[in-house]
Amino acid sequence: MTIRHDKTALLLLMSFALCGCRTSSLLGDPGVPTAAVEKRNLQVKVMTIGQLQSTESRILPAPPVGGGTLQIVELTHTGTHVHTGDVVLRFDPSEQEYILAQNRSNVAQAEEEITKARADAAVLSSQDQLALLKDKFAVRRAELDVSKNELVSEIDAKKNLLALDEARRALAQLEQDIKSHAVANEASISLSEEKKNKARLAMEQAGQNIQKMTVRSPIDGLVVIHPNRDSSGGVFFGGMTLPEYQVGDQARPGSSVAEVIDIAQLEVSVHAKETDRSLLSSGLPAQVQVSALPGEVFPAAIQRIAGASAHEFWDDSPQRTFEVSLRLEHPDPRLRPGYATRAIILGSSMSGVLSVPREAVFEEGGKSVVYLKKGSSFERQEVKVRAYTEGRAVVEGLSVGNQVALVNPEKRGNRRKDSSGGGPVLTAVPG
Repeated sequence: MTIRHDKTALLLLMSFALCGCRTSSLLGDPGVPTAAVEKRNLQVKVMTIGQLQSTESRILPAPPVGGGTLQIVELTHTGTHVHTGDVVLRFDPSEQEYILAQNRSNVAQAEEEITKARADAAVLSSQDQLALLKDKFAVRRAELDVSKNELVSEIDAKKNLLALDEARRALAQLEQDIKSHAVANEASISLSEEKKNKARLAMEQAGQNIQKMTVRSPIDGLVVIHPNRDSSGGVFFGGMTLPEYQVGDQARPGSSVAEVIDIAQLEVSVHAKETDRSLLSSGLPAQVQVSALPGEVFPAAIQRIAGASAHEFWDDSPQRTFEVSLRLEHPDPRLRPGYATRAIILGSSMSGVLSVPREAVFEEGGKSVVYLKKGSSFERQEVKVRAYTEGRAVVEGLSVGNQVALVNPEKRGNRRKDSSGGGPVLTAVPG
């Protein structure tokens, strides 16, 4: 009996020990780093990234000349600084020179045809006038013969009348023929004139096309040669890298071959988060750092803010962004379009606001939440974030001194139900 009682007492002691250990794990130090909600005076700073871009540029396309592709015979390299009027690229003008020579010959031939047609018309007109005089004379002579019918026999009188009718018909026919000859001559000359005008127009067009084969810069700036999309036959896909146009390449008329960018008209294009939109306005100062020029800061100011948010269809993030353009106060000749930038936009001061470290705010389901410490547990609580600045988040919905988790306790704790029947409460387990 004594042994049995001893065993029972030992089992009860072990059970109490296990229960005590488990209670300590649940209610002891959770091991999750926390920070207190503080009231501070903060300077609004919106940090974002972007790139330099030019507000002034000109595309240099291949001239819109019919007849097939154009061959590049001269091309300025990317990065070359050019002035207005400098030659950037040149295309082979051989085909247009041939068209020019051919149509110049056609113009000369048409002029010869016009000269010949006018000479033939003059000769024919002289012949027609002579024949007209002869037929008029024949009609007059027949009329005189008819006037003598009273003095001649009846048979001769009838012959005279028939001769008069025949002479008049011949005269009428000749007059009609003369009109037809005039119309035909005029049509022939007009046809040659049209042929000449057509050839002259083609010749002038070829001359203009030859001038277009030399493409000059319309502004001062840097040359950027574009990828040769014609080399792929118009078929490209994501990740495909196309070479730049080079001397000897073929370009379709109208294809964008190069671009001249005015580096004196640079601005910084950045994207601000939707939550920062209300903190920004035109004219606010900013500090810009350029990756290509480490250690240097360029003062700038907000020039404009896009009126609509941007959201790419492949981006599944619920957070949208706004494009913000910053104007550099002092343009630097070392800056180039496409350089990556980091910008800090300085806003107004916020006095006596509640804030927590930025890492204490988590985005879940499109909402901002914090994990508020309740004894040894953490409760998820939705908050309104007014701004992110200086590594802190300005929030509403908390009280000074509240402790919030700096890491997500769900990834370190076990979820259990609150005894009051409310939402989930997170209880941290050491380790």
